[in-house]
Amino acid sequence: MVTLLVPAALRGDAGGAARLRVAAAGTLGSVLDEVALRWPRLARRIRDERGELRRYVNVYVDGQDCRVAGGLAAPVPADAEVQLLPSVAGG
Repeated sequence: MVTLLVPAALRGDAGGAARLRVAAAGTLGSVLDEVALRWPRLARRIRDERGELRRYVNVYVDGQDCRVAGGLAAPVPADAEVQLLPSVAGG
């Protein structure tokens, strides 16, 4: 099982949960595919209409930036933690 850590800003799209457990390990893409099936509103906040990661959402697998580790092809081992961090901007 993989644990998805959901920040407060996205919890409304995850049924209020701070942690989600998904069975799909392997790649970040497979984890996010399961998220899309179970929590479609959350998935739309993470991926765009082409299925790519939205540029304002940072995703970390066990503390490593997924964009450095291969994007959606980044490996996600069993028992990994995937952390979602939406960018915060303001003036």
